Amino acid sequence: MSGGKKKMKVLFLCTGNACRSQIAEGWARHLKADVMEVFSAGVSPATVSRRAVETMAEAGVDISGHRSKHVDEFEGIDFDYVVTVCDNARQQCPVFGGATKMVHRTFEDPSFMDGTEKEIKSAMRKFRDEMRTFIEAMPESLKREGK
Repeated sequence: MSGGKKKMKVLFLCTGNACRSQIAEGWARHLKADVMEVFSAGVSPATVSRRAVETMAEAGVDISGHRSKHVDEFEGIDFDYVVTVCDNARQQCPVFGGATKMVHRTFEDPSFMDGTEKEIKSAMRKFRDEMRTFIEAMPESLKREGK
């Protein structure tokens, strides 16, 4: 943080806070910690996906200490942006007050894919890399997309 500039607060929101939003949080903490304070949550939290943890570990990012959280845990926090990463979360997203801007980007959930272990791992890696590209464009991309 140069010049005492305040970090942007960003919440990644999906249904279960098990895979997509966890990977988003992991990448954002890894790549953008200097400019963003990041959180993740779900509208119906589950358990962090073992495959998400393994796939991120392959890329050198440790999310093994993450836990699934309900969006209500963040009530009262003034987020700059809430990024929904699935349609269900977008539809069930609570209203955030103040100057919070909403950004929606649909990502398929690779953790529910059917197939062989090799096919599922491949889908997880593809998603991980897509999410990295999405995160790398932040925060500039959020400023363009936020409503």
